[in-house]
Amino acid sequence: MIDVDLKKLKAAITVLRSIHHPVRKIMLALIDETLGITVKQIYGTMRLEQSVASLHLAVLRKSGIVRTERAGNSIRYYIDDNIKAISSLANQLSGYFK
Repeated sequence: MIDVDLKKLKAAITVLRSIHHPVRKIMLALIDETLGITVKQIYGTMRLEQSVASLHLAVLRKSGIVRTERAGNSIRYYIDDNIKAISSLANQLSGYFK
Protein backbone atom coordinates (compact mmCIF):
# COMPACT_ATOMS: atom_id res chain seq x y z
CA MET A 1 0.00 0.00 0.00
CA ILE A 2 1.22 3.50 -0.85
CA ASP A 3 1.41 5.90 2.07
CA VAL A 4 0.09 9.30 0.89
CA ASP A 5 -0.15 12.45 2.96
CA LEU A 6 -3.59 13.65 1.84
CA LYS A 7 -3.07 17.17 3.18
CA LYS A 8 0.08 17.60 1.08
CA LEU A 9 -1.58 16.01 -1.92
CA LYS A 10 -4.53 18.44 -1.70
CA ALA A 11 -2.12 21.38 -1.46
CA ALA A 12 -0.20 20.16 -4.52
CA ILE A 13 -3.44 19.73 -6.48
CA THR A 14 -4.52 23.26 -5.57
CA VAL A 15 -1.20 24.67 -6.80
CA LEU A 16 -1.31 22.71 -10.06
CA ARG A 17 -4.92 23.71 -10.77
CA SER A 18 -4.06 27.34 -10.08
CA ILE A 19 -1.11 27.25 -12.46
CA HIS A 20 -3.02 25.41 -15.18
CA HIS A 21 -5.66 28.11 -15.85
CA PRO A 22 -4.92 29.97 -19.15
CA VAL A 23 -5.42 33.49 -17.72
CA ARG A 24 -3.27 32.72 -14.69
CA LYS A 25 -0.52 31.26 -16.90
CA ILE A 26 -0.28 34.58 -18.72
CA MET A 27 -0.52 36.45 -15.44
CA LEU A 28 2.32 34.41 -13.91
CA ALA A 29 4.52 35.04 -16.95
CA LEU A 30 3.83 38.77 -16.64
CA ILE A 31 4.61 38.76 -12.90
CA ASP A 32 7.80 36.82 -13.58
CA GLU A 33 8.89 39.30 -16.28
CA THR A 34 8.03 42.41 -14.25
CA LEU A 35 9.20 42.01 -10.68
CA GLY A 36 7.05 43.97 -8.29
CA ILE A 37 4.21 44.50 -10.74
CA THR A 38 1.03 46.09 -9.39
CA VAL A 39 -2.57 45.02 -9.92
CA LYS A 40 -3.16 48.09 -12.07
CA GLN A 41 -0.24 47.17 -14.32
CA ILE A 42 -1.48 43.58 -14.57
CA TYR A 43 -5.05 44.37 -15.57
CA GLY A 44 -3.91 47.18 -17.85
CA THR A 45 -1.41 45.02 -19.70
CA MET A 46 -3.73 42.04 -19.93
CA ARG A 47 -6.77 44.21 -20.76
CA LEU A 48 -8.86 42.63 -18.02
CA GLU A 49 -11.43 44.14 -15.74
CA GLN A 50 -9.87 45.00 -12.38
CA SER A 51 -12.24 42.64 -10.60
CA VAL A 52 -11.29 39.71 -12.87
CA ALA A 53 -7.58 40.34 -12.33
CA SER A 54 -8.12 40.57 -8.58
CA LEU A 55 -10.02 37.28 -8.49
CA HIS A 56 -7.23 35.45 -10.33
CA LEU A 57 -4.58 37.06 -8.13
CA ALA A 58 -6.51 35.95 -5.03
CA VAL A 59 -6.38 32.34 -6.26
CA LEU A 60 -2.62 32.65 -6.83
CA ARG A 61 -2.09 34.18 -3.38
CA LYS A 62 -4.24 31.59 -1.61
CA SER A 63 -2.34 28.73 -3.21
CA GLY A 64 1.00 30.32 -2.29
CA ILE A 65 2.13 30.83 -5.88
CA VAL A 66 2.65 34.56 -5.55
CA ARG A 67 3.67 36.70 -2.64
CA THR A 68 2.92 40.36 -2.09
CA GLU A 69 4.70 43.35 -0.63
CA ARG A 70 3.14 46.68 0.22
CA ALA A 71 4.88 49.67 -1.35
CA GLY A 72 3.17 52.88 -0.30
CA ASN A 73 -0.42 52.74 -1.53
CA SER A 74 0.13 49.80 -3.87
CA ILE A 75 0.71 46.10 -3.47
CA ARG A 76 3.44 44.53 -5.57
CA TYR A 77 3.33 40.93 -6.76
CA TYR A 78 6.20 38.45 -6.99
CA ILE A 79 6.28 34.76 -7.84
CA ASP A 80 7.31 32.66 -4.87
CA ASP A 81 10.72 31.15 -5.64
CA ASN A 82 9.63 27.64 -4.67
CA ILE A 83 6.80 27.75 -7.19
CA LYS A 84 9.02 28.41 -10.23
CA ALA A 85 10.24 24.80 -10.22
CA ILE A 86 6.69 23.47 -9.81
CA SER A 87 5.44 25.68 -12.64
CA SER A 88 8.11 24.37 -14.97
CA LEU A 89 7.24 20.77 -14.07
CA ALA A 90 3.51 21.41 -14.49
CA ASN A 91 4.07 22.84 -17.97
CA GLN A 92 6.08 19.77 -18.92
CA LEU A 93 3.45 17.40 -17.53
CA SER A 94 0.49 19.19 -19.12
CA GLY A 95 1.58 17.82 -22.51
CA TYR A 96 0.94 14.28 -21.29
CA PHE A 97 -2.70 14.93 -20.35
CA LYS A 98 -4.10 16.51 -23.51
